[in-house]
Amino acid sequence: MHVTTLTASDADRYRELMLHAYESAADAFTSTAEERAAQPKAWWEKRIADTSGMSVAMGAFQARELVGTVAVEFSSKPKTRHKAHVIGMFVHERVRGLGAGAALLRAALLEARARDHVRVVTLTVTQGNEPAIRLYESAGFQTFGVEPLAISTPGGFKSKVHMWLELPRGGAAA
Repeated sequence: MHVTTLTASDADRYRELMLHAYESAADAFTSTAEERAAQPKAWWEKRIADTSGMSVAMGAFQARELVGTVAVEFSSKPKTRHKAHVIGMFVHERVRGLGAGAALLRAALLEARARDHVRVVTLTVTQGNEPAIRLYESAGFQTFGVEPLAISTPGGFKSKVHMWLELPRGGAAA
């Protein structure tokens, strides 16, 4: 398993993986496969290779196949530029349990720590997704709240658990 930063040339693979994610783990995301399938290629390219530098996407590869991904968004606002937000975490079912999720999360946190001004990393996870919650807790994330009725699904409303991790002052690695 190899984790690296995604580039615009990975857009087609990323789109394919994420459309699968939106279908197979629909409750994990606030977007639907139908919404995202309608997006043009330029949207997918910007999502993983934002030239403004306000987001970075990483991919986990197994034998040249993209099997997992995560992204980190950064804020440009002066009052919130100390925060980063982890989004779009997904590992294909075929490779779960092989360490891709932990490797992707480590890569995301390295990206956040590389920016000296980032002090806090946040994320949300659907309540009841215990494997994901355990992964985030193992990296030091703590729950700070639960948003009830956060997403509407065919099976009913689902809540989102909000988690945060404080980085050492100056963004230095722990």
